[in-house]
Parts: sequence; C-alpha cells; structure tokens
Amino acid sequence: MKEKLGSMENRLNDSENRLEESENRLKESETRLKESENRLKESETRLKESETRLKESETRLKESENQIVELRNKERTKVIFSAGTGGKGSIGPFNTDTTIVYKTVKTNIGNAYNTFTGIFTAPVAGYYCFTFFYHSGGKHTTSLSLYQNNNVMATTYDHRTTFDGADNGGNAVFLQLQQGDQVYVRLGASSHVWGDDDITTFSGFLISQVSETTTTT
Repeated sequence: MKEKLGSMENRLNDSENRLEESENRLKESETRLKESENRLKESETRLKESETRLKESETRLKESENQIVELRNKERTKVIFSAGTGGKGSIGPFNTDTTIVYKTVKTNIGNAYNTFTGIFTAPVAGYYCFTFFYHSGGKHTTSLSLYQNNNVMATTYDHRTTFDGADNGGNAVFLQLQQGDQVYVRLGASSHVWGDDDITTFSGFLISQVSETTTTT
C-alpha cells in the first residue's frame, strides 16, 4: 500500500513539474507573441509614416514641377504689338464714338492685336502697358480714349483753336488684364485725327504674366 501511495505521489509530482514547465513555456510563448505583435505594430507605424512622407514628397515634387512649367510658360509668353492708322488723311469726324482700326502693323508678337477690328485681346492674364499717340489739325477737336472692355482707362484731348496749325498728343497706361479682356482706342464723336503710319499709333506689351485668380485692382 505504501509503495502504491509513494508511486502515485511521484507520478503526481512529475505531472505537476511537467505542468509547471508547460505553463512556463506557454508564458514564454505569450511573451514572445506580444513582442512580435509590438514589433509588427511598430513596423506598421513606421510604414504609415514612410507612406505619409512619401506622399508629402510626391506632392512637393509635383508642386515644384508645376512651378517650373509655369515659369517656363511665362518666359515663353511674349506679347508685343505696335500699329499705325495708315493712310494720309483725316480720320473723322464721325457722328458717334468710333473704334480706330490701326491697319499698319509694325509688330504683332503673339498675334493679340486684330488689324481688322483694331482690338487687342489679352492672350494671358497679366500686367500690360499701352500707349496711344496722335497727330491732328489744330482747327478741329481731338478726343481719343483707351478702353478696357467697356471702361475708359485713359484719355487724350485737344480743344479746337483757330490759331494752331497742328497738334500732337498721347497718353499711356498700365493695366491688369484677365485672359480675354479687350483693349482698344475710340475716337470721340465730332473729333478727328490724322491718319499716318508713324505719328498716330497704338502700342502695347505684356510686362508680367500673373495667375487668373489674381484680383484686378
């Protein structure tokens, strides 16, 4: 009986030892599993951070490329024109305000000036400079106005006199235009200028291109 009891105790002790070893091994496995999970989370976090940085770098690269393209386009965009009325004789007087058509083109880089209508159409948004000059007989009134779309932006005027043989005048203006804006010169009703290639002229050029969203002042 004692022998059986001693054998059972030995078997119980052995089982308890094996159970303790199994529990220890299980704890070690669980610890290693948690460590692996933590390492996996750290790797996922680092991956997300890397992806975010990559996206930011790609965005900055695209912005830089767009800026380079925009700068190159601005460098390539040249708008310059100059034209005279042509002919040798009086233009006007007319009963109503009349757009002057400057038929003799001296230069028209960018083809923004229309020789059939006398209208300049801005091909790009930007800051432009325009000048217009005239020659006329002093015995008649002279009135010229430069328009941006339907708004008068600059005027030159000379009163009629009986003692002045001839007059020369002009004006200049800087304008901020949006793409498609039109600029032209109108002769006031009951006034006149002298048609000529060289002294009655309309000219303009692009100073600096700007974004379409820039507010016109």
